[in-house]
Amino acid sequence: MMRLAEQSVKRLTIFDYGAGNLHSLAKALDGPARSVRLERDPRAALDTDVLVLPGVGAFAPAAERLAPARDEMRARIAAGLPTLGICLGMQLLFDESEEGEGRGLGVFAGRVERLRAARTPQIGWNGIEYARDGAGDGAPPPGGLTIAYYANRYVCRPDRADDVVAWSTHESDRFAAVVRRGDCLGVQFHPEKSSAPGIRFLDTYLDSL
Repeated sequence: MMRLAEQSVKRLTIFDYGAGNLHSLAKALDGPARSVRLERDPRAALDTDVLVLPGVGAFAPAAERLAPARDEMRARIAAGLPTLGICLGMQLLFDESEEGEGRGLGVFAGRVERLRAARTPQIGWNGIEYARDGAGDGAPPPGGLTIAYYANRYVCRPDRADDVVAWSTHESDRFAAVVRRGDCLGVQFHPEKSSAPGIRFLDTYLDSL
């Protein structure tokens, strides 16, 4: 099978849940030999080389928007469709969330819970602690990012520690910052708001495909 890196242009599709301005994310994902588009139809969003689940909005309405193609999307990701989930997008890769009703994609076993902290939401910069050199089926994390920008009240609680590439801690609550399985990558932070290191993080991931 031809790797994406061998193709002339990688098609990146941001699945638009209908909340927030996605311009900064689209700009961060853009680059040489890449085309970026927004798509509000969950099935049409699967006609892509890389699926991006963005980090804006609330769990329940976002889950409702992907529901018509939930099983198909989950199957495509399990079959190897490269997928990047950012903040809420990472949370949608899990089974469910206490933030609201609806089913996530269930790519990663576990649920999304409120931060166990006095100060929520977490807004600002936080450090990243990598679990080891490789995680998530042995795939190495996109390198170089040791601090990133967060804007979240909820975090993912994976059932499998092996899915976790990196952790962060807010007050005394240690939570999954990065999960990965094959080419499916979820990050709780916002790389598009994490200055030049965040852009390098995205580039490293995309260039590895």
